[in-house]
Amino acid sequence: MSFEWLRMRIQEEVDRRKREASTLSRLPVALEDLYGLLQGCIADYTAAFGAEASESQLLQDRIKITVRELQNSKWQPSARVEVSTVPELPGFRIERGEYSLAVEVGILPNGKLYYRDCEQDKYLTLEELTRRILDRAFFPNLKE
Repeated sequence: MSFEWLRMRIQEEVDRRKREASTLSRLPVALEDLYGLLQGCIADYTAAFGAEASESQLLQDRIKITVRELQNSKWQPSARVEVSTVPELPGFRIERGEYSLAVEVGILPNGKLYYRDCEQDKYLTLEELTRRILDRAFFPNLKE
């Protein structure tokens, strides 16, 4: 004998697992897309403050960003930001010194990605996401 509630819950779990697998398969592409957007921001920043002012690296499961300031005629690191994939979320973890932020990545019905700040339970636009990653590293002396 099979119960209706059980059939419904099984279907819900099948759908959840499909969504999760789809999101996990898109995480590497989402990281590459985010890297491209961050590269544009870094290009604007280095155009204003010098080619050595910032650089980034795309690794297999993370993005590493270094920001430098010119001190005594030498470029010295002033901030480091790392964005890494977190399959358990699924999403990204943004780390900058003591600061850490978890961002859930999901897929909308139209196939586009969404980003959600897990701490504030708030959906983020790509502009907001790039700002959360770079703003404090680029401009630590300016108010938010």
